[in-house]
Amino acid sequence: MRTEEENAQRTPAEWRITEQPSHYDHLEHMSVGELLRHINEEDQNVAEAVRKVLPEVQAFVEAVEPRMRRGGRLFYVGAGTSGRLGVLDASELPPTFGVAEDRVIGLIAGGDRALRHAVENAEDNAERGWQDVMAFAPTGDDSLLGIAASGTTPYVIGAVSEARRNGLLTGCITSNPGTPLAAAAEYPIETIVGPEFVTGSSRMKSGTAQKMVLNMISTSLMIRLGRVEGNRMVRMQLTNAKLVDRGTRMIQESLGLSYDEAHERLLETGSVDKALHRD
Repeated sequence: MRTEEENAQRTPAEWRITEQPSHYDHLEHMSVGELLRHINEEDQNVAEAVRKVLPEVQAFVEAVEPRMRRGGRLFYVGAGTSGRLGVLDASELPPTFGVAEDRVIGLIAGGDRALRHAVENAEDNAERGWQDVMAFAPTGDDSLLGIAASGTTPYVIGAVSEARRNGLLTGCITSNPGTPLAAAAEYPIETIVGPEFVTGSSRMKSGTAQKMVLNMISTSLMIRLGRVEGNRMVRMQLTNAKLVDRGTRMIQESLGLSYDEAHERLLETGSVDKALHRD
């Protein structure tokens, strides 16, 4: 874990990699096959960039886990694509792992409207990010992860800086090295994926890297917090026929029951976890 002073020194002039020109030009003259092939070629860099930051991701998860065991929450804060990905990851955890909706909270600059529409100047307000977090009455057991490909988004930097000042554990995901956002966070995660296929379009490789890291963070935390048994989502919410069928088969295989017996047991108890441990 770096100190704030050490992070502040990590500001090389070349950190705006996300704005550097694409390795490809004259895209409008390429065939569909060429476009797809070259996009795929660039995407090959993403998994490797994420692999390189596994120690940083591990450090963040290991720091967040004891806080969540004490009842703390994890906030994702971002703008644009980054904010949408944070909200997406947070919103998928209750149905997948059966956790309360307020354990992992996704916040996006401009509010829910920004999930579908661009909200003018929302990400440029350095105070608004922390104000949005304050609406949830944060405590010292909470953690906050700022997400911004550029590492310069005022909404995100402001939230991370104030969160750290107020005793929350802070981390970030960015696609540039040595950014102001990384300097503000205790646990910076820098997924350096290189210039985007379409210059500056960080919804592409940067967004893919963010999604991969968010999956790692949230899934690891849910497993560590007991929301998975073996390799199964035993706490998932039974919100549709597919999930009821999946849960039935989990019980059938684990307890050696017939499908009908397992299905009846699931409906009686209301969850796979309770069905497996009823007796």
